[in-house]
Amino acid sequence: MNKALAILLLVFSCVGIASAEAGKPLKKADVDIFDLESVRRGAGYFSQYCLGCHGIKQIRYSRIAKDLKLDADMMQREIMFGDTKIHDYAKTAMAPTDAEMAFGVVPPDLSLIVRARGADWVYSYLKGFYADPKRPFGVNNVVAENVAMPNVLWELQGTQIPVVVNVHGQDTVVDVKRGDDGKLSAKEFNKVATDLTNFLAYVSEPAKLERLPLGKYVIAFLIFLTFILYKLKKEYWKDVH
Repeated sequence: MNKALAILLLVFSCVGIASAEAGKPLKKADVDIFDLESVRRGAGYFSQYCLGCHGIKQIRYSRIAKDLKLDADMMQREIMFGDTKIHDYAKTAMAPTDAEMAFGVVPPDLSLIVRARGADWVYSYLKGFYADPKRPFGVNNVVAENVAMPNVLWELQGTQIPVVVNVHGQDTVVDVKRGDDGKLSAKEFNKVATDLTNFLAYVSEPAKLERLPLGKYVIAFLIFLTFILYKLKKEYWKDVH
């Protein structure tokens, strides 16, 4: 028992040390999938900027329309493009072979990215691109070093400059700062990144929109049932001495 506890403490200590040494704390994402306006905007941004390379193949457009309360016209205008049908899965049109030729690796499906990485990581990644002329697309990312992906939001975000510090004798990028302005201010781009993160958080677990509101009724029922059973128990046992 003591040995197992010692191993667990060692593991968590190593994780903490590694995080501290990395010196790259994640930015806090203000995620709220019940903010349907934000999720809708995120769906539009995803379709416009991300779906060309990344799919979300675990969800159908019809489910998105139902959950986000979007009619067919809005779906066709903002979310679906080309000859996509409402009951299709949200897959990327790019063939894996073409993607590998372009990027050197097939871009991952993002259906479960928030569950796998966390909302803070996704938000930090979207905000973490910086200019790096050594990379094929001229950019790198502070939370995913040497990532093969270009910064598809650069027109909105503008360019960013890396903040470099010396960590154990090695220059390390720990953050970014604003360089040339994009179409949006920093505050406006933060909202875009939040909307995209909100949408991907919704896609990772769409049932949460129904499950969480239902949970409070289940808890209320269990409390009521406990009260009834307690009264019933007292009634049955009142004559037992």
